[in-house]
Amino acid sequence: MFAVSEHDILNNPETEAHRQSYNAAFEELGLSWYWDPVTYACLPEQGPEGLRAYLQKEHAHLLRAYEADFLVNAIETAKRRCYEVMVRNQAGRAYDRQAAHHSMAAAA
Repeated sequence: MFAVSEHDILNNPETEAHRQSYNAAFEELGLSWYWDPVTYACLPEQGPEGLRAYLQKEHAHLLRAYEADFLVNAIETAKRRCYEVMVRNQAGRAYDRQAAHHSMAAAA
């Protein structure tokens, strides 16, 4: 039996950033999908192949109108863009916190 807890998953910032990027991509593309931490952890693989497996299992009806490669590529492209923005924003916030810390230390 595969036991996954949200606590274990949420403690991995890299995994969480990718999960959130997929959710942002789904929203950007107008898909009403949402991967909670457990759903993301239970994908058979990470990346495009995990997405493809999810698509085939949970949204097979879309494969009557679209080719799987088209959907996977569209979602992965949007996910990469969302991930890059998220990483840039996190780096900017880390820089802002560091600058604030140095300012406070200099003022003391």
